[in-house]
Amino acid sequence: MIRALVSFGIRLLANAVGLLVAAWILDDMSVSGTAFVIAVLIFTITATIIQPLILKIALKSAPALLGGTALVSTLIGLIITSLISNGLSIKGLTTWLLATLIVWLAAMVAALILPLILVKKAVTGSGPNVVTHGG
Repeated sequence: MIRALVSFGIRLLANAVGLLVAAWILDDMSVSGTAFVIAVLIFTITATIIQPLILKIALKSAPALLGGTALVSTLIGLIITSLISNGLSIKGLTTWLLATLIVWLAAMVAALILPLILVKKAVTGSGPNVVTHGG
């Protein structure tokens, strides 16, 4: 259970990074204030639910599509998030396609790097310093 919560937390952070990077790069995409937190939650929950479904369809349809399942679930997550939340706005087909690619790529990189950073902090910051004296 703890592993699933940590994994979900890392996914939340990674998706937040992905959305912020895409909004920073793309003029026709914006994220806003408090609604951004809700948008990240909606996006992460949607992507978490959608990805296994798309993966199952891809496995049945064509194994070559497996690599594209993350991109498709990212696009669907962006669409659902923009419909439900006021925290995400994307305008224009090109921006939608680029946002999908940028969010997917930035979130993937963040998902690889964040656990390393968090584990390093946990290891170096946990427990008392123990000094032993020879004797």
